[in-house]
Amino acid sequence: MSDPKKLFIKTYGCQMNVYDSERIAETLGGSGYTQVESADDADMILLNTCHIREKAAEKVYSELGRFRPLKEARPDLRIGVAGCVAQAEGEEIIRRQPMVDLVVGPQSYHRLPDMERRLAKGERAIDTDFPEEDKFDHLPGRRRANRAPTAFLTVQEGCDKFCAFCVVPYTRGAEVSRSADRILEEARMLAADGVREVTLLGQNVNAYHGAGADGEWDLARLIWALSEINGLERIRFTTSHPNDMNEALIEAHRDCAKLMPYLHLPVQSGSDKVLKAMNRKHTAADYIGLISRIRAARPDLLLSGDFIVGFPGETEADFEDTLSLIREVGYGQSYSFKYSTRPGTPAAERAQVDEATKTDRLHRLQALLSEQQTDAQEAMVGREVGVLFEKVGREPGQLIGKSDHLHAVSAPAHESLIGQIGRVHITAALSNSLSGVLTTG
Repeated sequence: MSDPKKLFIKTYGCQMNVYDSERIAETLGGSGYTQVESADDADMILLNTCHIREKAAEKVYSELGRFRPLKEARPDLRIGVAGCVAQAEGEEIIRRQPMVDLVVGPQSYHRLPDMERRLAKGERAIDTDFPEEDKFDHLPGRRRANRAPTAFLTVQEGCDKFCAFCVVPYTRGAEVSRSADRILEEARMLAADGVREVTLLGQNVNAYHGAGADGEWDLARLIWALSEINGLERIRFTTSHPNDMNEALIEAHRDCAKLMPYLHLPVQSGSDKVLKAMNRKHTAADYIGLISRIRAARPDLLLSGDFIVGFPGETEADFEDTLSLIREVGYGQSYSFKYSTRPGTPAAERAQVDEATKTDRLHRLQALLSEQQTDAQEAMVGREVGVLFEKVGREPGQLIGKSDHLHAVSAPAHESLIGQIGRVHITAALSNSLSGVLTTG
């Protein structure tokens, strides 16, 4: 029996890329590959890329350059690029980096075994199509021993919103939802392997409209079905769009005990003028009203959001509108960025805000968001929260996990509690985490 081949995957970007990398490793496992933590002795190196941030492609080319000495020393080493940069750049990757053997888009990684066989024949393999078949129907099962107690689970891909700043519709394609039966089957496998919490993933996850046995299901219906799986104790979902937050999903936040009190709901800007220019199709008042309805249903909800500063045409008054919205809404967590042009998107062709102004606005925005995050963490001191313990901590006898509200929490506890949910009394708020003492486990 031949020795297993070694696969090294470096993952960039969003949670869906983390999920995709895991499925890539499982798919290539059928071709004899085992995943390793270092590129130095790998037989195949794959970069699973993200195209959201500025100069994403150039960073990939730079990273590929670092692997050139490995390729020169071992010409049989296979190097590939997967994900959204692969989709956007295609054959250009091989033209600029001839040492690359394989380029595969995010909708085609179920075809990797066939591509690997072409590599074995000395051919290059490029697949950046949007295939008619559903890749999930061709992927292997997810059974694996010693699995972490949390897992990502993709339920929807692509986006039809066409925000003016975003490349996702071009790299991930139109919105496609997996069937409810296939999602539930995968979730049962995960639960059987010890997973206690799943995060449902989609570029626009609350637009989920998958086929069920009795017609089309929305995300709320799917969440209720997942909540009936034995062993699965927590459900989360990300990333959502305000326009797809329907009443059934709000009611699920109120009534479904396994749906955690955390919601990531990007707004991007508090200026109606900028929101219109972004093609968001909602106003600041629409968003604020939606948050009020959600919080009426789930008062202890912790809200997370995305913000872009310096979008083309943004004035100081527009930026102040964003700060006003943040003050009114209040965020426990957040992600904020300076606008960066993405080739092929409408906003890239518009007059740009100068870099110094963008930097200044980002610093002011982040100062306000950081203050709110600190306040949210300090408000947890003295409370008892559920914590799903995931790993050992830095201190002897310490475990680390996530609270119901997705705060990182450390507490003295025995390793036997890894994969279990314990009750923790929070005693201190640290810079980016909480600490406490176990009350029940």
